Amino acid sequence: MTEPLVTILDDEPEIRQLLADTLQEAGFRTMSFGRATEFEAALKSCQPDLCLVDLSLPDRDGLSLVHRLALEQGATVIIISGRAQVQDRITGLELGADDYIIKPFDPSEVVARIRARLRKGKATKSNGDTAQFEGWTAHFDRFTLVDATGAETPFSHAEGAVLRLFLESPKRLITRAYMQETLGGAAGESFDRAMDVRISRLRTKLQEDPKNPRLIKTIYGAGYIFLGDVSWR
Repeated sequence: MTEPLVTILDDEPEIRQLLADTLQEAGFRTMSFGRATEFEAALKSCQPDLCLVDLSLPDRDGLSLVHRLALEQGATVIIISGRAQVQDRITGLELGADDYIIKPFDPSEVVARIRARLRKGKATKSNGDTAQFEGWTAHFDRFTLVDATGAETPFSHAEGAVLRLFLESPKRLITRAYMQETLGGAAGESFDRAMDVRISRLRTKLQEDPKNPRLIKTIYGAGYIFLGDVSWR
């Protein structure tokens, strides 16, 4: 089947049914789960295109699950939660979520956010799945960085989106506004903080000097620039 598969993890049956009905009407396949253990068991035999995850789960901390999904599964993750505090949104994005939707929500907005995320995922395929730069190889199909010695370091789907943005536009200024437009999500403090954290983590994984990074440079008041030479295959 060619329709994208969206998994729904929420402990409220009414929410699961509402999302499933809405998404199926919009042309998506869905699988719904009320507990994290059931969801994780299903992941062994299926690979969803996108995961909708509530943070208030009866058997697992939602934030730790989001982090594991983003880092180990390379999954596209949208949090749907009643936690409306700015810090909750910042934490969710820092841990690897691609977007954050607050309950109560408009089902049509959820569909629009999902379609936007899936379009962005397709768009990143234009240059291939592997980039080589300055002794590093980034494998976007398996979300792994490989250094010159062959040592591998995983990165999350969200970190990969930022890295790919840099590698597709080397030696060009990338403004915060362009990052927000390209990567999506609501502008503001939570987006800026999430970008800061993701870039900091990428610098660490690329073994950059935090005081004087060689590859990902901050242009204060303007944005960022990636200074390496990049080839794709």
